Amino acid sequence: MNTESLSLSSRQHVNDKQVAIWLLFVAAVIFFMIILGGVTRLTHSGLSMVDWNPIMGTIPPITEADWMTTFSRYQEFPEYQKVNRGMTLEAFKSIFYFEYFHRVLGRLIGLLFLAPFMFFWFKGAIRRPMLPQMIAMFVLGGLQGLLGWYMVKSGLVKDPQVSQYRLTAHLISAVLIYSYILWVAFGLLKIPNDRVVDDAERKLYRYAIALTSLMILMIASGGFVAGTKAGFAYSTFPLMDGQFIPKGMYTLQPFWSNWFENITTIQFNHRMFAYLLVLIVPLFCFAVRRLGGTNRSRLAAHLLLAMLVIQVTLGVATILLKVPVVIAASHQGGAVLLLSIIIFITREIRPDETGGEGG
Repeated sequence: MNTESLSLSSRQHVNDKQVAIWLLFVAAVIFFMIILGGVTRLTHSGLSMVDWNPIMGTIPPITEADWMTTFSRYQEFPEYQKVNRGMTLEAFKSIFYFEYFHRVLGRLIGLLFLAPFMFFWFKGAIRRPMLPQMIAMFVLGGLQGLLGWYMVKSGLVKDPQVSQYRLTAHLISAVLIYSYILWVAFGLLKIPNDRVVDDAERKLYRYAIALTSLMILMIASGGFVAGTKAGFAYSTFPLMDGQFIPKGMYTLQPFWSNWFENITTIQFNHRMFAYLLVLIVPLFCFAVRRLGGTNRSRLAAHLLLAMLVIQVTLGVATILLKVPVVIAASHQGGAVLLLSIIIFITREIRPDETGGEGG
């Protein structure tokens, strides 16, 4: 390899690292967006903004007259009339700001993505094959905003509670966008190596893909727990109403609706996902250590185990303490961190890669 080729390779490596750091920063902001969304739901703030103004809605009420107008608008909707009748203006401000900052952060993420993207693209730092990936990230982010409003609209009707289906779709959409950004960023940061990958390591990669999918399903089940308030139904552990398999799990018709609308079944299923992860994650971490991989993947496997212990502890505390805001929000964040670590390991042990690729 001549000097010019080495120089180009070194420059591309620097560019890849810079792009990866930018993407990781965007992912970090999305992570906090997911946490803030959980806090907004837990504080019953999500229906406080009854209008959606994507462009002009970045300035909150400032004067007392502005606040009274906004509050009067809120009073026209069922949440005030059926749940918060008699609420003071000061109390309204407290829930308004949670939802306001949630929406503003969504707009900020768009800017944090678009402006650096334009800079890196015109600088030539982004590999051309990655352009469709970048466009997909931006478009999906915009659609996520529309999905969020579609969710809110479901609670601005006769029953002032957002649809658990729309809430879970909004949550999983955010998680998938976050995961995709991490996947691309970790690919750019992957250290090149010429190791020969055997069949056992290829099986380990498929194991990692399955475990990642299971974690996303776990988060989805948590969305249904949140959307139906199933977390308040049984505040004991490990039993539910004195039984491991509680009564009333399949009382709804059609049968499939129990998984999404029966709070007993929803909380039971969420617990079963947790038990399954408690069994599978340690086995996976042992396999990562035994079958090789990289030093970074082995270190991440230790972090995965530690995060699993923290996450299970937060989950049990959320149940026993009847869903306190701080612990419940931490539990949601813990799920995303757990997913982040398994995505890193999966990317790290992916066969047939030499590093520096986002795809």
